[in-house]
Amino acid sequence: MKNKDILELSGLEPLKVTTINNFINIGERTNITGSKKFSKLILNGKFEDAVTVARQQVENGAQIIDINMDEAMLDGKSAMTHFLNLIASEPDISKVPVMIDSSKWEIIEAGLQCLQGKGIVNSISLKNGEDEFINQANLIKLYGAAVVVMAFDEKGQADNLERRIEICTRSYDLLVNKVKFNSNDIIFDPNILTVATGLEEHNNYALDFLNATKWIKKNLKNVKVSGGVSNISFSFRGNDTVREAMHSAFLYHAIKAGMDMGIVNAGMITVYDEIEPELLTRIEDVLLNRRTDATDRLIEFANSVKSSGVKIKDELEWRKQNPSDRVKHSLVNGISDFIETDVSDLLETMPNPINIIEGPMMDGMNIVGELFGSGKMFLPQVVKSARVMKKAVAFLEPYILLEKELKKSNAEDKNVKILLATVKGDVHDIGKNIVGVILACNNYEITDLGVMVSSETIINKAKEINADIVGLSGLITPSLEEMVNVASEMQKAGLEMPLLIGGATTSRLHTAVKIAPSYSNGVVHVIDASKSVQVVNKLLNKNNKNDFLSKINSEYNELVISHSKKKTVKELLTLEQARKNKFKLPDTKIIKPKFTGNKVFKNIDFALLRDYIDWTPFFQTWELKGKYPKIFEDEYVGAEALKLYNEANLIIDKIIKEKILTANAVIGIYNASRNGDDVIVYSNEKRNEEKETFCFLRQQRKMGDEIPNISLADFINDGDDYIGFFAVTTGIGADEAVADYRQKHDDYNAIMLKAIADRFAEALAEYLHKIVRTEIWGYNKEELLSNEELIDEKYNGIRPAPGYPACPEHSEKKKIFKLLDVEENTGIILTENFAMHPAAAVCGYYFASPFSKYFSVGKILNDQINDYALRKGIEIDLAEKLLKPLVL
Repeated sequence: MKNKDILELSGLEPLKVTTINNFINIGERTNITGSKKFSKLILNGKFEDAVTVARQQVENGAQIIDINMDEAMLDGKSAMTHFLNLIASEPDISKVPVMIDSSKWEIIEAGLQCLQGKGIVNSISLKNGEDEFINQANLIKLYGAAVVVMAFDEKGQADNLERRIEICTRSYDLLVNKVKFNSNDIIFDPNILTVATGLEEHNNYALDFLNATKWIKKNLKNVKVSGGVSNISFSFRGNDTVREAMHSAFLYHAIKAGMDMGIVNAGMITVYDEIEPELLTRIEDVLLNRRTDATDRLIEFANSVKSSGVKIKDELEWRKQNPSDRVKHSLVNGISDFIETDVSDLLETMPNPINIIEGPMMDGMNIVGELFGSGKMFLPQVVKSARVMKKAVAFLEPYILLEKELKKSNAEDKNVKILLATVKGDVHDIGKNIVGVILACNNYEITDLGVMVSSETIINKAKEINADIVGLSGLITPSLEEMVNVASEMQKAGLEMPLLIGGATTSRLHTAVKIAPSYSNGVVHVIDASKSVQVVNKLLNKNNKNDFLSKINSEYNELVISHSKKKTVKELLTLEQARKNKFKLPDTKIIKPKFTGNKVFKNIDFALLRDYIDWTPFFQTWELKGKYPKIFEDEYVGAEALKLYNEANLIIDKIIKEKILTANAVIGIYNASRNGDDVIVYSNEKRNEEKETFCFLRQQRKMGDEIPNISLADFINDGDDYIGFFAVTTGIGADEAVADYRQKHDDYNAIMLKAIADRFAEALAEYLHKIVRTEIWGYNKEELLSNEELIDEKYNGIRPAPGYPACPEHSEKKKIFKLLDVEENTGIILTENFAMHPAAAVCGYYFASPFSKYFSVGKILNDQINDYALRKGIEIDLAEKLLKPLVL
């Protein structure tokens, strides 16, 4: 007779989970977000090598292995299938059950179809409602798997005891009574959340989990409880001694409460009885919320413990050091509270302020540079160190000026001078600002010319300051052509300093093929801020500079040759052939909008937009790689990402409370019809008054069988139809706020505010598109999507913007600006190169067809350039310039 309280799983061998098992260890290293090694192997296609990671998990005692392939640059469905098929042929791995872990149902189902034995699905929840929950549960039951149920519902994640009980009870009732799911196969994950964050509302997280576990095991018959143990200690990333002790102490209490299994890194736990008594007391004070000052006391202890676990001095013991060491400590740790006092003390023994900067301050920043270069510090921490440096230099500035006047010191002239600029027509400068901060931290004198800087201004300033290096930045594609122009003008002017190229649209290939041939004194593409110091150091090393540039030139020559070969191999169709293979829009009902014309939105509430933020690009701005919210679980960047996220939300609170920024928008919906690759916009319903014509490009690459060559125009009917337009900004007021921060020598919050403003602009575009779909146009009235689904574009219709791969030519923005009267209605200005100011702005099109989709135009031939010039009514040489990045 079958025991009613047994969860039976299997790989090639059975695993029975009962109360006598004590605890089942689920290995996490085959999770692409849980292991850098595994992630690198999978992303490089080395699946066979990745199998060894799974083998090591089993050899190290994992009784179940958790497999996750959720990564933006990966076909998760294919990767999951391929990897499961590989390990299925490895008896020493496939003997244990598999937990298929994904946030995407199609990946879970693909994994279920590959499993041998009985595995676990991780996970389902009520976050998208009961219908989806029941449907997925029925399918899991059909496949014969067990299931992890997360404590989420339509209102969000359960973060207190009452919500955990409410959601788990409701989920259990649906599974057992509606789906008729075997209660033994249900595993609840009541959310292990991070404690000791400094936020009071988080103090009861661990205790609520423990109490929820007790309640679940007592009241929900036969179920099991699991969780991700490492979540509990995210606040102490980088301090393994504290983290290991927290994991062990939490496990001790969780197992006593009834937790049956968990995702645990066996290398990050220690023996409970061997935890240093004082540390254990302070940890359990936090976990069990026994004291109001528990977090502060644990942080104090954590700051006084070496990685080896050896107790050192109190948190502020460093204040007893000499002023020089105190200054270094402040710089390395980003502490600005005491820097002016300590620098003032240093002046008593080091009266020459330049010596203070070149001595203890640079010693501290050199440590920062070493830690950053070795991956032991992250960009947000470095920028905070730079903030301390700037504050110290600002304090010393009057003394420096006095010293120069008295001694006519030329010490300042010894500094290496680097000139930075965002090229003409472009207003984006977050990346450039970060590079400037990083280089300034390494004692380079930075002159930043700002945005929209002409080649003439760059050249004149480079001569004036006798710059050692010039760095150009740009985000939009027209900036690529402007960089070529600047390089050519620098060559004509006889400049000899190296030229650095950076920005989101730049690449080594474009630098090699287009920019480097225009300037003969060294052109280097810098992929991100973390590489800038390394590149600059090599360029300034007289002994190694020529070898470094020679190596770069050799690499660029190889890229040019490779690119040239690809050009001859790639097969493109003529424009006529491509048009014959156009996408034929199926007959569908045309939804008439509630109104046509323009609608203006002023002073939109940022509190409303907050929930629409896509956080993943925000972390990318700070060079923290990972997808939100899983980035918080990353063993390498998770702790810093969480800290950055919390600090960003404090800025958001300030934006909302103090109304620092203003959000404006305008949309327009118009009668339209397709005419070839153009879309004609009409002033009236009769469609007898043409208001504007928008010109789109068509794919010309040779497609596979029955795959069309698409143009955005294909998504509009030849007859009666509609098209929409939008322009939004959340950057009104950003320049003033950033200037205020910079006046206070606070680059960290200046960059933070700009990055947040950019995220809000995308959030406003997302929110407005939703309102258009569900209300204003109303072609998706019944839409009910979560923010995650909005970010994943699960809705009908698209909103491409000029510059997107589907419409890569930016000058069409001029027509949108004219049609919507964007400058008057929103305050957004269009530059000569079609960038928008403020930079936190987006404009584009609304296509309502359910068949519309995003795609890439790719490379085109001269016949389309000539046709485009004719349709736009411009000279061919201007069309060639506008479309140059697309030309094969």
